[in-house]
Amino acid sequence: MKLLVFLLLPYLSLSEVFTDFSQCSRTFLNNHPPQFTLLTDNSVKHICQCVWVDIINRQKMYLYATLYNTTGRIPIYSAYVFGSPNVGRCDPWYIEPQLDLGNNAESCMSPQGHKRNIGKYQTVNSDYDGSGYDRGHLYPVQHTDNHLSMLATSTLTNAAPQNPTFNQITWKKHEEDVIKDLKDCKGKAYVVTGVFPDTNIQIPKYDPRVTVSKYYWRATCCLKNNKFTGQGYFGPDNNGKVQQLSITDLQEKLEKDYKAKNIKINDNIIIFPSVPSGHKRPLNGCN
Repeated sequence: MKLLVFLLLPYLSLSEVFTDFSQCSRTFLNNHPPQFTLLTDNSVKHICQCVWVDIINRQKMYLYATLYNTTGRIPIYSAYVFGSPNVGRCDPWYIEPQLDLGNNAESCMSPQGHKRNIGKYQTVNSDYDGSGYDRGHLYPVQHTDNHLSMLATSTLTNAAPQNPTFNQITWKKHEEDVIKDLKDCKGKAYVVTGVFPDTNIQIPKYDPRVTVSKYYWRATCCLKNNKFTGQGYFGPDNNGKVQQLSITDLQEKLEKDYKAKNIKINDNIIIFPSVPSGHKRPLNGCN
């Protein structure tokens, strides 16, 4: 595995910033991104996470989507098509050059290395040093089924500061449970995982600038028994556990919590706005 990653890295300039998600719409159910708009200035960016599959011929592959908040320097959500079994993980973490350097910078993720002027609008590795927080994936490695997707999850635009015990034990167990649930799906399973921010806590201590997560949330949707059905989750709750709830209840919780923090959002959050024509959408399904 490590040898394969080593061989792949020179050919991968592992994300691209757009004004919308049209380039990576296939990562959303029925090609429709969530109705989930933070009413802010230009701090919210649409990232189509990509890898180079042929640098010489300038061919890239878009693998998932991230809505990113450059003010808090954490993602709002990442959306992806579920894959299993997973193929392990690699250690490098990548950054998104275009967030800081504009569209003239290289597209697709790249290692931070010694790049200058990186970090004004995104997290860098040093933000986590000595912080007491993990880099918590939104699109987790264990929900990938190929090496390119695995590498693409390891970008700091797909991570937020997460309590290490919760990340490594409780949330990991939840992600394993999601794998078991989605194996019963017919066809593709769609997942959106997000972060609700704790605006009172930032890292690093010497230069607070990266907002810590208060809780993570996840919504799944797929076809089962000819109906699109889904499930919502969030955690940690007040007892440090992951709660399972309907997607409707999850959407209402997010609306309530954002408004309580005086973070302006659109009136109604809808994580899965539409399903393919000809299919049923039960009340306890993906809505």
